Amino acid sequence: MRCPFCQNEDTQVRDSRPTEDGASIRRRRQCPACGARFTTFERAQLRELVVVKRSGRRAPFEREKLARSVAIALRKRQVDADRVEKLISGIIRRLEASGETEIPSDMIGNLIMAALKRLDPVAYVRYASVYKDFQDAKDFQEFLDGQMSFDEETDELDFADKDAK
Repeated sequence: MRCPFCQNEDTQVRDSRPTEDGASIRRRRQCPACGARFTTFERAQLRELVVVKRSGRRAPFEREKLARSVAIALRKRQVDADRVEKLISGIIRRLEASGETEIPSDMIGNLIMAALKRLDPVAYVRYASVYKDFQDAKDFQEFLDGQMSFDEETDELDFADKDAK
């Protein structure tokens, strides 16, 4: 593993342990050249996923892009990093378990929305405003009004323990 600080090719693993959800291995590493310490995560990839965009264009699925979208929605929110990691891993597991190698972008967006709704309602609305392309305040109000009537129904998606807030 290359050191992200000095680009040295040789780093040493100091500690390895499974993450809380057991979906990956957390490794603490140290660079012998500059002494910097950093953390890496190792995950099993069950299959190569391809995202089918609304335009029909295909692109490889990128975990980092999913994580970035979730992080933007959760910016300045008090949500534990382990819960966010569990949410992201849960979405990916769900995509891999679908049995499909080509995943419509709408499916990914809907899974993110359902997971964020359970994790943090503000992040949910933030994500929805971009995903659903809100143009003005009226769009927010219509979305929120629609959610109030939907709240009695239960989603089957359970990526994050909503009681652990």
